[in-house]
Amino acid sequence: MSRVSAPPKNCILFFVKDPIKGEVKRRLAAELDETIAVGLYRNFILDMLSTLNKCEAQRLICVYPQSAQEKFREWLGTGYHYLPQRGKDLGERMNNSFIEAFNMKFERVILLGSDIPDLPLSIVTQAFRLLETNDVTVGPARDGGYYLIGFRNETFAPEAFEKIEWGGKTVLRNTLGRLKKSGCSIQLLPVWSDVDTLADAMALLERNKGGECICPKTISYLAKIEDLLG
Repeated sequence: MSRVSAPPKNCILFFVKDPIKGEVKRRLAAELDETIAVGLYRNFILDMLSTLNKCEAQRLICVYPQSAQEKFREWLGTGYHYLPQRGKDLGERMNNSFIEAFNMKFERVILLGSDIPDLPLSIVTQAFRLLETNDVTVGPARDGGYYLIGFRNETFAPEAFEKIEWGGKTVLRNTLGRLKKSGCSIQLLPVWSDVDTLADAMALLERNKGGECICPKTISYLAKIEDLLG
């Protein structure tokens, strides 16, 4: 059940991983420390949920691996609906999550990752607005991937998730190519940065220093890391 009353037509698939050592933010862990990387990722999730809770949409927390559902329920509470990620790779898991959401009769569904803690609510709401007149909306990431993808029920294109080299610099280009071949009308969202490396993390801290911040837990954690790094 959602924490706030929301119209049933919009749904957010929030993809999360069990925050344990060796499984999340591996590139950050290699540059810093596994314990620090896990702590940072946990703060990403908390800050992003704080933002997503303000959106007029049902939130489904999509958990990987499936066995971690109870851990997330104990951590984040029973006010969310938890959905296991099912599939042998990321593409299959995303595809299956969209199918499950559309089977729940949602009309517009967006999926986003959990390593973009300063993504503003305005972009999330813009994604739903774009889906009113477009088949697909995609949020390009600066590393060549994408941080968000959304479809309408009647325009869902599973081929967007097939035979993609996940984690590579061609993810966005190849995905858009597949969508165009399927005849979908595509509208891009603003480019945004996910946080994969120490440089990404420090850039996030720098652009959120001073003034109002939408990811206070992450920034507070990063400030402590910056002090440790000198």
